[in-house]
Amino acid sequence: MTTNPKPSTITFERTYPATLDEVWELWTTKDGFESWWGPEGFSVKVHELDARPGGLLRYDMIATAPETVAFMKQAGMPLATPSRFTYTELTPKTRLAYRHAVDFIPGVAPYTASSVVELQAKGDTVRMTVTIDTLHSQEWTQRTSAGWESQLRKLDKRFQR
Repeated sequence: MTTNPKPSTITFERTYPATLDEVWELWTTKDGFESWWGPEGFSVKVHELDARPGGLLRYDMIATAPETVAFMKQAGMPLATPSRFTYTELTPKTRLAYRHAVDFIPGVAPYTASSVVELQAKGDTVRMTVTIDTLHSQEWTQRTSAGWESQLRKLDKRFQR
């Protein structure tokens, strides 16, 4: 696996009516992660989650919605894809960083992309800032951005109170 050379980044920011404990749990526990990760039309099944620097998060990304299943088939991609993160930094309830294996794209040599999640409590809300590396092409960067927006909508709904 190689590292994507000199990527640029994309940043997503959200504020949730939540506690740091609630948001941190979404990133660092099996139940939390499975409850929201993946764009709409996908679910995840976590097999390993070792939230510490050097620890792994292994999960399957599973196409579940009929239109998502059809897209995956048309793109020649499997309906369930094993995925993994390697945590590179964890500062409890403040910051985590990880490298994500990008090894699921047909015809593209595997590489890694980095992400950083920063959390900041402000009164009775939590500001979450996620900064991700762009991918190898504009098309896949756009797909990744759309995926992030979609999964963040899941969190928006979760924290509606």
